[in-house]
Amino acid sequence: MQAFTNHEGLVAPLDRENVDTDLIIPKQFLKSIKRSGFGPNLFDEIRYLDHGEPGMDNSKRPLNPDFILNQPRYQGASILLGRKNFGCGSSREHAPWALQQYGFRAIIAPSYADIFFNNSFKNGLLPVVLSELDVARLFDEVKAFPGYKLRIDLEQQVVLTPEGRGIPFEIEPFRKYCLVNGYDDIALTLRQSDKIRAFEAERLARHPWLQSRPLA
Repeated sequence: MQAFTNHEGLVAPLDRENVDTDLIIPKQFLKSIKRSGFGPNLFDEIRYLDHGEPGMDNSKRPLNPDFILNQPRYQGASILLGRKNFGCGSSREHAPWALQQYGFRAIIAPSYADIFFNNSFKNGLLPVVLSELDVARLFDEVKAFPGYKLRIDLEQQVVLTPEGRGIPFEIEPFRKYCLVNGYDDIALTLRQSDKIRAFEAERLARHPWLQSRPLA
């Protein structure tokens, strides 16, 4: 997965609590397990004015002009600002996939649903936890200043505002290690490939009957 060390990006404010995974990527778009093609249907229910179905040409669908991601000032946003309990609902891993494929690298919110929180780290999407007071202040600043950007320094564990104010955040050391190095679960396992091969060779030497044989 893509490593995360520092990121500066435009901020889009999604001012609602309890954003569930069905709102992030509706159930009708979960027919594929490929990690691609979900970005155009991110927040489909509130992003478009019609009802979306797989296979539709999204470029021809009517956009909801009131939805933040459709507003010109938030085009190209890569940091999503949210309220508490972001990512609640079902455990679909498609939710962080859709957010990433739209272009988001990080989310900032006071709290997250546990499964969404874990899935985000496993897919290289950084969920930053800040206090409700800090988040509320960021909402005010984002709405007041078009083009508002934040810089997230993961190595120093701080969110930097345009005027240089630093807001520290906590992250579990192992999650940080994986993000900084771009290690997902598969990459972590492959780092032990030499040991795995040695174990398999020793096992087959001791138990040669375990060697796979072609079917008759």
